[in-house]
Amino acid sequence: MKLGIDIGGTFTDFVLFDDDSNQLYFAKTLTTYPDPTKGIFNGIKELEDKFGFPVKNLDGIVHGTTLVTNAVIERKGAKTALITTKGFEDVLEIGREMRYDIYDIFLTMPKPLIPRNLRMGISERVDIQGNVVTALDQNAMQTLADTLTQNGIEAVGVCLLNSFANTKHEEAIGNFLSQNLPEVYFSLSSEIMPEIREYERSSATAMNAYVQPITDKYLKDFETQLGAAGFKGSINIMISSGRLTTIDGARKSPIHLLESGPAGGAMAGVFYGKHLKEENLLCFDMGGTTAKACIIYEGKPEITNHFEAGRVKRFKKGSGLPVRIPVIDLIEIGAGGGSIARVNNIGLLTVGPDSASSTPGPACYNLGGEDPTVTDADLVLGYLNADYFLGGEMKLSVEAARKAIENKLAKPMGITIEEAAMGVHRIVNENMANAARVHVLEKGMDPRHFNMVGFGGAGPVHSFGVARLLNTKRLIIPVGAGVTSAIGFLVSPVASEKIHSHISELKTLDWAEVNRFLAAMEADGFEFLDKSGIDKRDASIQRVVEMRYHGQGHEITINLPNGELSENDVAEIQKRFIKEYEFRYNRSIEGMLMEMVTWRVVVEGPTPEMKVKQFSTKASEQESYKGTRKVYFEQTGYIDCPVYNRYGLKANEKFDGPAIIEETESTTVIGVNTTIQVDNNKNILIDLHQ
Repeated sequence: MKLGIDIGGTFTDFVLFDDDSNQLYFAKTLTTYPDPTKGIFNGIKELEDKFGFPVKNLDGIVHGTTLVTNAVIERKGAKTALITTKGFEDVLEIGREMRYDIYDIFLTMPKPLIPRNLRMGISERVDIQGNVVTALDQNAMQTLADTLTQNGIEAVGVCLLNSFANTKHEEAIGNFLSQNLPEVYFSLSSEIMPEIREYERSSATAMNAYVQPITDKYLKDFETQLGAAGFKGSINIMISSGRLTTIDGARKSPIHLLESGPAGGAMAGVFYGKHLKEENLLCFDMGGTTAKACIIYEGKPEITNHFEAGRVKRFKKGSGLPVRIPVIDLIEIGAGGGSIARVNNIGLLTVGPDSASSTPGPACYNLGGEDPTVTDADLVLGYLNADYFLGGEMKLSVEAARKAIENKLAKPMGITIEEAAMGVHRIVNENMANAARVHVLEKGMDPRHFNMVGFGGAGPVHSFGVARLLNTKRLIIPVGAGVTSAIGFLVSPVASEKIHSHISELKTLDWAEVNRFLAAMEADGFEFLDKSGIDKRDASIQRVVEMRYHGQGHEITINLPNGELSENDVAEIQKRFIKEYEFRYNRSIEGMLMEMVTWRVVVEGPTPEMKVKQFSTKASEQESYKGTRKVYFEQTGYIDCPVYNRYGLKANEKFDGPAIIEETESTTVIGVNTTIQVDNNKNILIDLHQ
């Protein structure tokens, strides 16, 4: 038995898979602040009470968390210092000297995680080929250590110039810190991000050091509490690339956890696409705080190495702190069930990006929240059942929702409560559809050619509206839609990615040297999998290189040929580069030299198989049809809409919309002019007629 745990901004989701019976079991609890482990053990207790599975019987746990992201956004990390090459102390402040909005005269740049007085230079120099130009000043290290102690430093980032080409100076500083300041955490850029580009490397190293103490404490406490409860199985952590790492790997490189939750949703999309024989899908994941969209193309999500954390303006590229880590390419929209709606200073209705979170939550939670949110609007429109939220475990107040919408939206705008609520619902759908459309178009694809899979706690409520706006032909609401990211955790492989920057023109490469470092990277990956109990014979290897035309400032990624590389592979590598370049830019450049920059090797264990026969709940014993209730649709106003019990739906059952389909973890809203059918695995397939 294996348990997936996904901590979101509003809810913590649980999915338990019993391999003997091929059954899934779900639970959902409010995320607890400031200690999310309380919410985790609330959910584990709920699983035990409902289904009789004590934690000591579990074989494995896969966990994803927003802890790292929140620490960066809220600036609640450890007191951190940065040691860098003398003269480069201001790299974090200077950045790329680019304005993310050239017309904003009040532009605010992201504040570095480490202040100037804690960025310290040391005399040393290595050139880009890795040759030592100036030896490391050993005498200065004790002075630095004294300064760190005097300032009460908890963590240190070490990022020396060109250390990706020669790691010895950074390793010497690391050894000194471990021997002389053993209580201080440290991160070496040559381990965290051994790539060119000093600013991005400094930013990633500083961020890793900044969140390492709190992540380490959290994961240690989590492991200890599980052990005290009798758990003796394995623990894996979801990382941003849609792969799993060990708990020790997460402690060492916590920045890889920045997008762990959304990555789980994308991997669930891969899983469902495989079983539905849908290679191309648009995944739409809407939770309590944000919504995300990503593409599954030819059965795989796209991995990018360009990511920003802690943006000053969430949707402005360049307004955050860059982290060149492998991450599934997602578009994030500041719209979740808890997103707050308001009338702005020119009298227009706006929604988000700020959220009521789980504390105090939407007004309808009756936990002290007074601001109207998306969830309040959905409740007023009849999309949600006040008596069946979380399967009836949490009662919602229609009166509180109506009061919040009336006082803060309807009266100021001179419209009815229902018009205001529908305005909130429409704005959220339009914002999400526009963002998803742009995300697909930027990749040179047409959103009309993708079927959509909708999930997340609030996703099935809004998926139909978004799919209609995108002219999608089919919408899929999978089994466990309200906890899908946690399902994704259970079907993701354990993997290791190693990085090496080696810059050379393609035609003058020293292939013997390339083969040496590629082999070493593979060996490191196999060693990591071995520690996770995975035999190298079961592993797969993916080797890629980031290339560009000589003189360009950005690279594109291509797959390398298998086996040892030589001059005989040059023509094939050129062909692959030109094909990818033309796909992205619709042109290539004749006669221009090609340059290899950064090499990556992913060693990946087998993808877990999860053959789901059914999902278990007492509600499945009930009839599918629950009756009707008043539901407000834009095209019809209030109508008596049929309501169905998701768990009571039978395989191959078919009916027409409109319809509301309720389950414990979410609610699916389906409008008019649709055909709904249930497949053999209980997934809901909705065909949208134009």
